[in-house]
Amino acid sequence: MMRARWLIALAVALWAAAFAMDRGRDWVAATELPNLSIPASVEVVDRNGTLLRAYTVADGRWRMAATLADVDRDYLAMLIAYEDKRFYDHAGVDWRSVLRAGWQAVKNGRVVSGGSTLTMQVARLLEESGTGKMGGKLRQMRVALALEQRLSKDQILQLYLLLAPYGGNLEGVRAASLAYFGKEPKRLTPAEAALLVAIPQAPEARRPDRHPGRAAMARGRVLDRALRDGLISEEEARQVAGEVVPEARRPVPMLAPHLADRAVAAGGPRHQLTIEAGLQAALETLAAEAVAGKGDQLQIAILAADHRSGEILASVGSAGFLADRRQGFVDMTQALRSPGSTLKPLVYALAFDEGLAHPETMIDDRPAQFGTYAPQNFDKMWRGTIRLREALQLSLNIPVVLLTEALGPAKLIAAMERAGMHPALKGDEPGLAISLGGVGVSLQDMVQLYATLARGGVALPLRFTGEGAEGQRVVSAVAAWQVGDILAGLPPPPGAPENRLAYKTGTSYGHRDAWAIGFDGRYVVGVWMGRADGTPVPGAFGADTAAPVLFQAMGRLSRSLTPLPPAPKATLLVANAQLPQPLRRFRSRNAAFEAAADAPKLTFPPEGAEVERLNGAVLVKLSGGTLPLTLMADGVPLRTGLRERSALLTLPGAGFVTLSVIDAEGRSARIRVRVK
Repeated sequence: MMRARWLIALAVALWAAAFAMDRGRDWVAATELPNLSIPASVEVVDRNGTLLRAYTVADGRWRMAATLADVDRDYLAMLIAYEDKRFYDHAGVDWRSVLRAGWQAVKNGRVVSGGSTLTMQVARLLEESGTGKMGGKLRQMRVALALEQRLSKDQILQLYLLLAPYGGNLEGVRAASLAYFGKEPKRLTPAEAALLVAIPQAPEARRPDRHPGRAAMARGRVLDRALRDGLISEEEARQVAGEVVPEARRPVPMLAPHLADRAVAAGGPRHQLTIEAGLQAALETLAAEAVAGKGDQLQIAILAADHRSGEILASVGSAGFLADRRQGFVDMTQALRSPGSTLKPLVYALAFDEGLAHPETMIDDRPAQFGTYAPQNFDKMWRGTIRLREALQLSLNIPVVLLTEALGPAKLIAAMERAGMHPALKGDEPGLAISLGGVGVSLQDMVQLYATLARGGVALPLRFTGEGAEGQRVVSAVAAWQVGDILAGLPPPPGAPENRLAYKTGTSYGHRDAWAIGFDGRYVVGVWMGRADGTPVPGAFGADTAAPVLFQAMGRLSRSLTPLPPAPKATLLVANAQLPQPLRRFRSRNAAFEAAADAPKLTFPPEGAEVERLNGAVLVKLSGGTLPLTLMADGVPLRTGLRERSALLTLPGAGFVTLSVIDAEGRSARIRVRVK
């Protein structure tokens, strides 16, 4: 009879236990969890993943995302050993620790040790609840049990890495490591790891920037536990015992702030840019040094890119991201300014392409009137008859206006747009003053243009994210090389190396903008200096102010210049006396394109035609003009001294080509056709 009662009692007890377990599981399953999608700081990183800039979350906290792989393994081992040794064994609540903590509290009349697991701490952090009241502790247990049912251990640990408090507005181990050590938590010393374990237990009381003594004592206790548990050796413990606790917070990285803002505007939690962090930091330092001691309004912008790929490697929008008299918050790489003389190389390249001139062509530099427009050289002097090569190197104004008149200003604007620029005209129609800076452009636009010249005349849009896309041809490879060769012959600023950097300087009207842009065989760099509000900077010249900074920037980009490419095979490398007669001396538009009845004409093929080669050559028929004639393709002479009205031309490749004819009196005509 007694035995039967015991069996019944046992069955009832087992049933009651099972019922309680079922109800407990249902109770846990019914737990309404807090939001597990915790917003983290938006980050902008460089091409190698190095943090450039981060942004606080909505409430102003630094909460940096971190995976287990982003954190030092020794830190994780110390954390689990110190906070929750059975983390991987319990189901959210460590009942052994709870019973032990309760017994110690009863025995000592006070709380001696806590029973919170890491999962319970995550529950508290998710709900931002306190730890002192029994109701709060029970809620944490319930949420912890529910978390363990729905998340993996690694996911729970990762939430701790994101939410652990470190004093002030710092949350998460990564934000703390950056703030206190100035580095990512991937590799920590034992002392650093121990400090990051210790602070969250009392984040305000143990802040090393406010209470270094308390922080050191707490760190010591973690290190003692790590030594006892065999996580560090006695030798390591001795080595780190005297390691100084950081007594100040370091600023979160803030490199390329203007470019970072542009990237973040597109949305998303993480943005990887083509920027190289080391170069960006070096050029930001250079920018600050360049304006130091030169008044409180002088501003600077620097842009560096790899013209082979189109990747922007550094973008310095100002000398400092501040709301000061320099207006450092304005990104001057994007501001519209007058380019001064830095557009002249494009005019020359177009003239070479059109067969209007050659670097050795002679041109007149003397007073000239273009309707009501009477430009002058910057120094108010005239050089007489001079080679185009020297005219560009001396940055003379009359020759470039003559070339612009012959080309037509609209052609210059069209070429700028093909190069990926966004010119802003002051009026409805472009005028001759465009070639002297009478148009609004940005520093990025100008660097884009010089990158096009450096790439043999083919535009490749500059970019700071994503993949590049091939642009369109702006000028021929021959014309681009000719301009680069001329610019490489410019003498460097005093004290700069004689390294054949192809560069050009410019100064806008009223000394409002000083420019220097240059390239070698791989990189292109642009420098702008002036005032953000557009007021004049007395005495500011591109050659004196911006050019030295350009050469210093190139030096920080690479120890030595990448050589410029050799001349294309079709390049005409001769002196003036060996040029075809029409190219020896430039004639003004009125002379060169006089619409006389007997001017030369290309009668076949017709304008815009699609033609096929005959045995590798294209038949060209001519009329009018004074013999002998010169035939050119894309500005390259193919037949000179021609005394017949037809010819077979062997063209270098398929695609669009401009055919030109020039007679003995300098009159010309041209057509554009497509060769199959």
